[in-house]
Amino acid sequence: MKLPAGSANSLPRLKPLKIVSIAACLAVALLGSLAAGRGTFIPTFAVFSDPAGQFATLNLAGPTDTSTNPFFKDMGSNGRACVTCHQPSDAFSVTPPHIRQRFFATGGIDPIFRSVDGANCDISDVSTFADRLRSYSLLLERGLIRIGIAVPPTANFKVISVYNPYGCNATDVISMYRRPLPTTNLPFLSAVMFDGRESSPATGTTKITYDNYETALKADLAHQAFDATVGHAQGDGSHPTPEEQKQIVDFETSLFTAQTLDFFAGNLNDDGARGGPLPLSKQPFFISINSSVHFLLPAFEAPGGLAAPGDGKFSSNIFNLYGSWADNGNTRNWNVRDRARRSIAHGEELFNTLQIPIRGVAGINDDVSAGGLVAGGIPVLQGTCGTCHDTPNVGNHSFPTPLDIGTSDPSPTDRSSNLGGLDISYLPEITVCKIDATSGRTTNNCKTTTDLGQALIDGNFDHVGKIKGPILRGLAARAPYFHNGSAATLRQAVDFYDIRFNLHLSNQDKNDLVAFLKTL
Repeated sequence: MKLPAGSANSLPRLKPLKIVSIAACLAVALLGSLAAGRGTFIPTFAVFSDPAGQFATLNLAGPTDTSTNPFFKDMGSNGRACVTCHQPSDAFSVTPPHIRQRFFATGGIDPIFRSVDGANCDISDVSTFADRLRSYSLLLERGLIRIGIAVPPTANFKVISVYNPYGCNATDVISMYRRPLPTTNLPFLSAVMFDGRESSPATGTTKITYDNYETALKADLAHQAFDATVGHAQGDGSHPTPEEQKQIVDFETSLFTAQTLDFFAGNLNDDGARGGPLPLSKQPFFISINSSVHFLLPAFEAPGGLAAPGDGKFSSNIFNLYGSWADNGNTRNWNVRDRARRSIAHGEELFNTLQIPIRGVAGINDDVSAGGLVAGGIPVLQGTCGTCHDTPNVGNHSFPTPLDIGTSDPSPTDRSSNLGGLDISYLPEITVCKIDATSGRTTNNCKTTTDLGQALIDGNFDHVGKIKGPILRGLAARAPYFHNGSAATLRQAVDFYDIRFNLHLSNQDKNDLVAFLKTL
């Protein structure tokens, strides 16, 4: 598996790139959605348009034949392949506009539209076009796939009630609605899947650590490819074979995706800027790099370190892509491009330095026995965006630390919105109560959420709602945001944090943060 230079375990440096012609790049971009088994090639460098400009995917494996690579092959019983929900033109996820195009082009029978998980509930009626339009509404409007997960038999909580507006009201198998994570930039992962279920001993997979990083990551991704084929593609378990799993993982871990062009700022590698997938592919990484809480838990997030493992350093300057575009003091002669670049540079500065009083975040502020950082908890941790997005120039957490920041939790003043004011009325409400370890009876310690998160994997009540933070590169190409699609735009995502953590951001600061996030 080719991983970024500087990774753990003395991995080799990436080979020099051979960039294909612009014509070849655009040829791929014009293909639109790819179907299973279609004979074409994913080139070394492919450029695609998105609402903010253009992004590109760098394929370090070289041109990949989609007619032979199992990532693109139908290995189940319903016509699906990995590419069905991980489209190159959507930064290897899927987006509602393109999903709707596929729906209306096929009358709602494209392989992505299958009741097993594409419908709002597996009992939904999909007999007619009108039925399908209604039954696949969450996929069409939010890009959500339904994930049915059984409550672990050893769970220390009981599901008291499920209100699911689509009919999936079972309390033993809970329907979660989540966005498909991108299958690109994977060498930077510290856990596989939003709830970490493909990197958990609870599912027979392996937690990714500094010492086992390369081996565990490859094994977890292979396990995920097998599970996805059996589940989403309704396979019989004969595929993907171990060799096919390896081919899928080798392909996925060779992909690096990032924005390359902003409509207003121009090329994102001009004048000293470092946007695009090529610099990203060379970004050093190891598990716990730049750990934001290593000073609190040196044994938990070992080895930590920034320039080298264990050097004891941390920097809140997570991104250093656009410092050369910062204010030069001569505002009189700024044109549209210069103003856009200044906005992006200021947004990056805000991401790195904005002080955030972190309160009520499970996984940070709660007691260590519940998964928090220290005994007794921390009422307020003064942090920055980098506290939860600490991987340099990537933006996910460099160590497997799922958190509950409130994206799934109904607001106590308006249950149709989450704690950051975003609409979640389209999601189910699930109430669970902790079981007393001595008596075996349910207690009055209860939580109501729209997604049980990690708790549905390990059965721990204290982990209800905990979800990992995703990689932030290629954001402009794959709206909507958060695991449940509750932020339709990056502005809504910024508004969520502003409300949730009482940041009182100015409108200009919000615009600058959005401008920056669009360039990732």
